[in-house]
Amino acid sequence: MAKPKVFVIYYSTYGHVHTLAQSISKGVLKSGDVDVEIYQFPETLSDDALEKMHAAPKANIPTIDVDKLTEADGVLIGFPTRFGTAPAQVKTFFDATGHLWSTGALLGKCAGLFFSTGAQHGGQESTAYSFLPHLTHHGIIYVPLGYPSPYMFENDAIVGGSAWGAGVIAGPDGSLQPTYKELEIAEIQGEKFAEVVRKMHATPDSTAAAAAGGKTAETAAAPAAPAEKQPAAASAPADAAAGNAPTANPPAQAPKKDNPIRRLLNKFKKAF
Repeated sequence: MAKPKVFVIYYSTYGHVHTLAQSISKGVLKSGDVDVEIYQFPETLSDDALEKMHAAPKANIPTIDVDKLTEADGVLIGFPTRFGTAPAQVKTFFDATGHLWSTGALLGKCAGLFFSTGAQHGGQESTAYSFLPHLTHHGIIYVPLGYPSPYMFENDAIVGGSAWGAGVIAGPDGSLQPTYKELEIAEIQGEKFAEVVRKMHATPDSTAAAAAGGKTAETAAAPAAPAEKQPAAASAPADAAAGNAPTANPPAQAPKKDNPIRRLLNKFKKAF
C-alpha cells in the first residue's frame, strides 16, 4: 500500500516561513511512514513591487496548482500574517478552489497551519483562527498543534508558535530569524501531523481484518452458554410438531449501504 502523502505549502516574503517549512517537512518525514512534497503558493505581486518591498528571492521550489491539492492526504499551510489574517496570495489561491468545493474533492483531508508575525502580539493565534473558514467550507479536518514542546511554556524569551501551529517572531523589520526553539516546535508539528494523517489513511480492509481477528479471539475465550438456556432446546420437538421448527441459522441481513459521512466519522474516531 502506498504511503499517505503530505503537502507542505507556504508563502514567504522575507524567508522566515520558508525556513519553518523546511523544519515542518523534516518532522513529517521523521517516522518514515509518510511522504512529503513541498510547494510555494503562486506570487500575485509584480517583480517591481517585490523589489520595492525588499522581498527575499524566491526559493527554487515549485508553485502549487489548485488541482494538485486532490493528490494530498494532508496539507500543512504556512504564511506570514497580514493584519491578523492570511496574505492575498493565499486567499487568491483558495478563491480558485470553487470547483473542488462543488465536488467535495477535499472532504476529509487533514490540514495544519504555521505562520510568521512581526511581534508576539501580531497575530500568532488570530492568523490561524481567521483562516479556518477556508478549511471548514471544504470539509477539511483542522489538526491543531496543542502544546507538545516545553518551549511553548517559556516566558523569559521570545518564542513564536501557539496551540494553533508553529510560528516565528520576525520583528517589525523582519530582521529576526527563526530560533532553534521555533524550528524545533515546527519539526514537532510536522511529526505529530504525520501521525494523524497516517491513522486517518488506514484502509477499511485492514481495519476490518483487525476487528475480525479480535472477534475471533473473543469468541474462543467466551464461556459456555449458561444452563438456563437448555430448556429452550428441549421444546424444539413440540415446536416442530406444531409446524414451527426453529431454523439452524437466522436469515442473513442485507449489507448496510456505504455511507461516506459515517466512514469519515469512523476514520476520525480511529485517529483520535
